[in-house]
Amino acid sequence: MSAAAKKTLAPLAAPAAGWLYKTEPSTYSISTLKKEGRCRWDGVRNYRARNFLREARVGDPVAIWHSNIAHPGVAGLARVVKAPYPDPTAFDKKSHSYDPKSDPAAPRWTSVDLAFVSELPRVILASQLKADPAFAGLLFFRQGRLSVCPADAPAWKRLLQLCAQVRTQA
Repeated sequence: MSAAAKKTLAPLAAPAAGWLYKTEPSTYSISTLKKEGRCRWDGVRNYRARNFLREARVGDPVAIWHSNIAHPGVAGLARVVKAPYPDPTAFDKKSHSYDPKSDPAAPRWTSVDLAFVSELPRVILASQLKADPAFAGLLFFRQGRLSVCPADAPAWKRLLQLCAQVRTQA
């Protein structure tokens, strides 16, 4: 592993677990996050995914998963930089994520802010992850519409190993 890859990955290795956040790259990609440096992760309208967002803590590592493309999988890494808060798009009538039933006094939906960490030179394919026993329990493979899911410590460690391999093969 290169010194640059070690420097990029080292801060992510300490937590007990990480998160996987799905996005369609035509809507928001790791490249966009790289350009912007930071974003609000909003518009999640699945209750289980929302509950996982509510568990996120500042400093938590996140793998950005590109979905709804020919070859889905992990495209890069980010970090949670703002704790969960009410998703403002739920109250914005102009937003495609507007929810007329969401009450500002008792918000239904949650956002977090992410900061860019790194973009992988190629996507780690979902098919590769599915074939790896370390990811056998990953909820993404059992609940296809889930857009946020936790990775346990062994899965996260293995994901970081795969990220390092992708970088050295580039």
